[in-house]
Amino acid sequence: MLDKTAKGSNVGSTNLDKKKEIIKKYNLSKEDLIWMLRNVFVSRKLDDAEITMKKQSTAFFQISGAGHEGVLSALAKVLKPAHDWFIPYYRDRALCTGLGVTPYEMLCQANGNIGDTATHGRQMPAHWGNVKLNIVQKSSCTGTQFLQACGVAEAGLSLKELKEKHKFDTSKFLVEDAEVVYTSCGDGTIAQGEFWEGLTTACANKLPVLFHVEDNGYAISTITSMQTPGGSISKALDEFPGLKIIECDGNCPIESYKAAEKAAKHIREGKGPVLLHSHVTRPYSHSLSDDQSMYRTKDELAQEKQIDVFNSYPKTLIALGVMSEKEVNDLLEEVSLEVRRAMKEAVDTEWPAPESALDHLYSHDIDPTSSDFETQGTFEGKDDVPMASAINAVLRSEFSKNPLLRMFGEDVADFSDLERLNNPDLKGKGGVFKVSSGVQRASLEGQVFNSPLAEANIIGRAIGMAMRGLKPVVEIQFFDYIWTAYMQLKNEMATTRYRSGGDFKCPMVVRVPIGGYLRGGSIYHSQCGESLFTHVPGIRVVFPSNAADAAGLLRTAIRSDDPVMFLEHKHLYYQGYNRTADPGEEYMIPFGKARIAKQGADATVVAWGALVQKSIDAAKKIEAETGKTVEVIDLRTLAPFDMDAIKKSLEKTNRLLICHEETKTSGFAGEIAACVNEECFEALDAPILRVAAKDSHVAYCPTSEDYILPQVSDVYEQLNKLLNY
Repeated sequence: MLDKTAKGSNVGSTNLDKKKEIIKKYNLSKEDLIWMLRNVFVSRKLDDAEITMKKQSTAFFQISGAGHEGVLSALAKVLKPAHDWFIPYYRDRALCTGLGVTPYEMLCQANGNIGDTATHGRQMPAHWGNVKLNIVQKSSCTGTQFLQACGVAEAGLSLKELKEKHKFDTSKFLVEDAEVVYTSCGDGTIAQGEFWEGLTTACANKLPVLFHVEDNGYAISTITSMQTPGGSISKALDEFPGLKIIECDGNCPIESYKAAEKAAKHIREGKGPVLLHSHVTRPYSHSLSDDQSMYRTKDELAQEKQIDVFNSYPKTLIALGVMSEKEVNDLLEEVSLEVRRAMKEAVDTEWPAPESALDHLYSHDIDPTSSDFETQGTFEGKDDVPMASAINAVLRSEFSKNPLLRMFGEDVADFSDLERLNNPDLKGKGGVFKVSSGVQRASLEGQVFNSPLAEANIIGRAIGMAMRGLKPVVEIQFFDYIWTAYMQLKNEMATTRYRSGGDFKCPMVVRVPIGGYLRGGSIYHSQCGESLFTHVPGIRVVFPSNAADAAGLLRTAIRSDDPVMFLEHKHLYYQGYNRTADPGEEYMIPFGKARIAKQGADATVVAWGALVQKSIDAAKKIEAETGKTVEVIDLRTLAPFDMDAIKKSLEKTNRLLICHEETKTSGFAGEIAACVNEECFEALDAPILRVAAKDSHVAYCPTSEDYILPQVSDVYEQLNKLLNY
């Protein structure tokens, strides 16, 4: 499916004839051709303006789109702002100016002031975004955008199906017919695994995604042939199933227009994704912190200067008789004046109030810590519902009510083959712990499905869906394998709302089985690491210890407007001591509100997860032996955590022990201890003590696992020490 056009741009007679044919076939008017030149000039002069601002210390970073303007101007002409969706990378300045972002807005971003409509002063220049134009705000991470683009595309298809098939009101969503989701990168980023994950996802699901690889031959100083098979991504992907490949000379807007039209037509007709491989130049260094003359020859740079669109396209228009040399020069002067004016206006624009820097870490509209999420349950029947079943009941109930929910992950669906849903002889998978069993049957077709065996794929696609208006409730099968998704979780999910100044958000729930005490779990099925998420601003972290709390907190997580890490301890799924009666379909618990698991007066234990019951057991043993009573607080949520409950307890006990399953060094107990030291040191009659796992990986041998993980005896020993201090 490879459609090629040779690299290089000149104004020879053969090439002119070719360009004339394209102009005629695609009805390109004189105004269209001049518009693309103007956009090339605007983009280049904006780069120059930012370089000037950097030298004047009115901008603080610069990375240019120089050399890429030809193909991007053509794409901006073909694609539709506020109809199609865009997740562009940092070289895509000319695409954004062509879609409608103004020079003033771009130079405000360079300055970091209130005129920055992309990030509102939160990100460095060339991190494009514009909520009115459907330009999704991009992070600095390379490669993360491809899976998000797949999620954006999937959300569009889902919303359209809900509207047409289920008569769902989608008026508050932006849903258009024949959308294209555009995403791009340089030739260096194709080395990222998520580029390939995005391609396979788009091809397997026939998604309307345009993958644009802008090949200027260099990833900073690394040449393309050093990292790409055959030295060409289009060659490497030739015959890739389900992918149409179009290769073009990105230095020529006319030839690029033809390629862009073909790509858009293919996608709008529902034929699946396209890889557009454009050959462009890089006349400026990678960024102002790079000097390409140190690794590129003078001859190479001189040759590139000739084919650079800024120099070659005006000559083409003159040779075609579209413009005279004077008209070209007049246009350049007009653009230069416009950009100089925009630069002055941008530099004079005020910076945001310093205290606003903390805005948009979390939702301003929905507060999951408020009393709105404190609803009473019915709690009917016997206390025989295990934690796994309580979670399952919430999932079934919420999915049956809300068609915007989406669940996917490894093996979470009952069936991948939907025809088997109606087979009475098959029970279905429903997750390795059966927590999602039956949710697929309780929801609309397409709400629950299995993902590839790829954690970044799950989170990246969910982020794209969430930014578009769906509510993903996804699962990472084991906490121990979450690390391939950590980039998406920390740098993307957690920052979406903040880095866009609230223009985009990412409300989603990530369910994660966590913890040990399983026998046989070993190093890769027994980890706890909640502090690696409590450390990230923008994420809510929930860690229930019993069935009722799991149900109430999960419903809050699903109905809130923030990204939530919902940590479910595997050992607690089917225990007898933490079961509950059926809490009903509206039971919710606010985040940041602890539960007093056991009343006491002589010492306070703060715990969560599996350590709650172990602390209760140790406390009861202490009480039986000494008569002293111990209060056990189950935090339930760690971000935020209930400091007020700890303070109140310490006012009567004056002694504190913190217990968790994570390793002791840098565990979350240290954060709680620091807060207590800062805020209520006077209430302490003894040092704060901790019980935690030893600073080791979890071994396979049962006795070794018991030695490494905290036991009731460890809590008992530290409680004795605390009470006898």
